[in-house]
Amino acid sequence: MGILRSEQMQHGTLVLPIDRARQFIDLIGANTKMQFEDMNARDLHRPYKKYIQRLDEMERILRFLLQELTKVPSAEVVKNNVDSFLERADDYRLDQVEARLKQLYHDFIQFKENNATLVSKRNAAAEEGYVVQTAIASMAHVSRPPSRRIGQSRSREGDDFEFTASRHLLDDEEGVGTGHRALDTMFSNIAGVIPQADQDRFARTVFRATRGNTFTHFQQIFEPMQDPKTGLEVHKSVFVIYFQDHRAGSAVSAMSEKINKICSSFGVNTYRWPTSRESAEEMRVRILKEVEDQETLLKAHEAYVKGEAHSLLEPTRFGGNSLIEEWRLFCIKEKSIYATLNLFEGHMNLRASCWYPAAEEDQIKALLVQHSSTKHGHSSAMLVSDRSPPRKSPPTYIRRNEFTGMFQDLVDTYGLPRYGEANPALFTVVTFPFLFGIMYGDIGHGSMLLMIGIYAVWKADELKFSIPELYAARYILLMMGLFAVYVGFLYNDFFSIGFTLFSSRWQAPPGEHKPGHVVTYEPAPWFDTRNEGGTGPYPFGVDPAWHGAQNELVYMNSMKMKLSVILGVSQMVVGLCLRFANAIHEKSPTDLFCECVPMMVFMLCFFGFMDYMILYKWVTAMDNPPSIINSMIAMAMWGEDSNPMFGASLPRVLMAVCMLSVPCMLIPKPLIKLMQHQDMPRLRRALGQIGVPYDMLPQGRAHAHGNGEGARAFGNARAPPVDEEACDLLREEEEEEFDFAEMAIHQIIETIEYVLGTVSHTASYLRIWALSLAHQQLS
Repeated sequence: MGILRSEQMQHGTLVLPIDRARQFIDLIGANTKMQFEDMNARDLHRPYKKYIQRLDEMERILRFLLQELTKVPSAEVVKNNVDSFLERADDYRLDQVEARLKQLYHDFIQFKENNATLVSKRNAAAEEGYVVQTAIASMAHVSRPPSRRIGQSRSREGDDFEFTASRHLLDDEEGVGTGHRALDTMFSNIAGVIPQADQDRFARTVFRATRGNTFTHFQQIFEPMQDPKTGLEVHKSVFVIYFQDHRAGSAVSAMSEKINKICSSFGVNTYRWPTSRESAEEMRVRILKEVEDQETLLKAHEAYVKGEAHSLLEPTRFGGNSLIEEWRLFCIKEKSIYATLNLFEGHMNLRASCWYPAAEEDQIKALLVQHSSTKHGHSSAMLVSDRSPPRKSPPTYIRRNEFTGMFQDLVDTYGLPRYGEANPALFTVVTFPFLFGIMYGDIGHGSMLLMIGIYAVWKADELKFSIPELYAARYILLMMGLFAVYVGFLYNDFFSIGFTLFSSRWQAPPGEHKPGHVVTYEPAPWFDTRNEGGTGPYPFGVDPAWHGAQNELVYMNSMKMKLSVILGVSQMVVGLCLRFANAIHEKSPTDLFCECVPMMVFMLCFFGFMDYMILYKWVTAMDNPPSIINSMIAMAMWGEDSNPMFGASLPRVLMAVCMLSVPCMLIPKPLIKLMQHQDMPRLRRALGQIGVPYDMLPQGRAHAHGNGEGARAFGNARAPPVDEEACDLLREEEEEEFDFAEMAIHQIIETIEYVLGTVSHTASYLRIWALSLAHQQLS
């Protein structure tokens, strides 16, 4: 059936030798389509759980390595060449890849620790250097100028005042008395480096803990430093805390101890504050040499790490992925294989129930036999098809190709069709881009979208993995561009400019036309406005005379509104036709006559009649054209139409038929199901007399791979001809108990949903008109 309906599925059992199970699953996954049932769902026995755990650990290591590689400058992982990997996937072995990953994980952990150690030492040396620079700047700021004599010129009096005002109160006239030496013994300081984010909080904590008996000075470090743990850049500042200290010898004061505890709690690094400018200079020279040595070691370590990373980033072959990407794809593939093997049961041989397309049964069996014959002396795999259909409903498998794949995804977003149901994706291939063209019909805008679609189709191989979203949507973009251009010609709209491709059917009246005056165009003399067999309207699209007219908006508004309603009703009728096809395919006369026929009658008698009046009014000239809106209101309200199009009786007859179709949708189906349920004991007795199990009955809508016959031979006996719909109901009875109240409620809900849905959907299609009109006015 392919695209129109889901594939006919066959149920069977796949038996695999336990020693070669992985190879067979790999072969099946690469060449066939098969869905397995979980044979261990009850006891949750997973024989290959250890392999899954190993692969999870390997994936964790890969994520760690990829994160570390992002820190390497100019590191780029070559990926997205999945086809190249699948061709050489057999080159990799789980044990070898696992051992290599563990070794690399250990190496990179060591690299990370060594790098953190080197960065910490480099940062410590640099921080101590900034502390020394701050100390040198502080000592230079408080250095005193030489003493001056009293008889200096009056022009230096300002300098004398500044020098005098900055002297210590306890110094003598020479500036170096006992007072200065006393201050040196009374005050002490603690210096270090702290992140700027903690600077204010640190200052408040010190101030409160010491009760204001300290003074903290901060000096910003403009160059950021690298955090050895996170690798992020951190801005820091040098701090110096001055406090009164009466230390004698090596004793530590309570104030000093308290400040050191605060520094420890904030995790800041403290450094020795130089005692003199000479010692500060010596420390600066030593620290610069130490920083230079640490930078050399760090660069050598980074070069070594780059060399190790290069082996992981280099493509394994021409057109292939990086080695680390190959390992990642290998882990994904192996994990899928072992997850599938966890669904099997057995010890000597693994077996699992499976579904597969009936058309591929011979191909699958031939594939298994061919692969089994390549290994002489080994057990082989086999696929055993079920003779009797299973009770479970088969899965839905719809074939797709590159063109229909995106449209199928759109349909599946709203709901996956049941097994054997008609697939609306085939119609969506045309309706979705066409409705887009109706909403955004413009030759210019459509051409731009068309060029994007053509480029995506042309460069499909390059976009397949680089921009997978554009690759998947390339055909839908192409179709949307084509229909937008086509509808743009229908609207005769190119960036709000009309083309005169044919002769206009409207002409300006002869004579002079003054600027600013309104000119009323008249039909051309050869234009047959009465549709009496003469020259008709504009051959294709909208007449260019409407562009720029004062009543252009009124005309386009009416045309697009009616066009959207016609398209909406037409699409709903197509959906009902698919429902007819499903009922016929499932051989369900109840659904056909009690649902499909009343639904179609309701749709055509009300909304179909409305569309017919629109089309009739378009092609028929009338002196006094009726209002379709007033006619539909009068029809629905059972009122009097002052200007009917087809007389007063026809709308009333059609409305009566619509009203009668509603109970036809509501009442018969639950009653028929109830009678079939009451007839089940007779059917069971008839089957029991000849020894026929119910699961050997001909298949109806639940399983569509029966031959459709009403009777089947069983040895010398023959099953009586029975209704296939009753057989399906009998199978449903085995699975769940029949409840008439539930059936009736379901039918009531479905009837109300359909009646109200037709009205709401018709109104929803008016969005096409609104968006099209908005696009026209905005462009």
